[in-house]
Amino acid sequence: MDENKEMIDQSLLAQDVADRIKYNFFDFFLVKPLEPVKVKKEFSKPVSKGTTTDKEGIEAEDFDEVETEVKEVDSDYRRGVVIKCPTYYDEPGAKMHAKVGDIVIFRDTAGMKFDLVKDSRLLRLYDILGFEETK
Repeated sequence: MDENKEMIDQSLLAQDVADRIKYNFFDFFLVKPLEPVKVKKEFSKPVSKGTTTDKEGIEAEDFDEVETEVKEVDSDYRRGVVIKCPTYYDEPGAKMHAKVGDIVIFRDTAGMKFDLVKDSRLLRLYDILGFEETK
């Protein structure tokens, strides 16, 4: 699927969802998290060279080498679609220009789950790290 088409679909879908939500938020953005982003990370683990026994008869395992492996894991950050903007956000002089349907980046642990709207989170302005550029 073309990435630009996906953005358009997300924007239209977000606006449709926003129109059906009867809540207004004073200082939270309502965001629908997208699928987790996968990243490759290196993990190091000690490699046993066997056990050795000292003069007192105490056995110890010898870990002189380290083995590194690359695994694909979920990123510490998430992408999400803005569904609702806070009411104060429309005030003149607002420094950030987010709108319903924008894709934002936030830390996976940020915000609060909002169970009145399925699979959504409430994020404060400072939880949003950036916007994904659309071309």
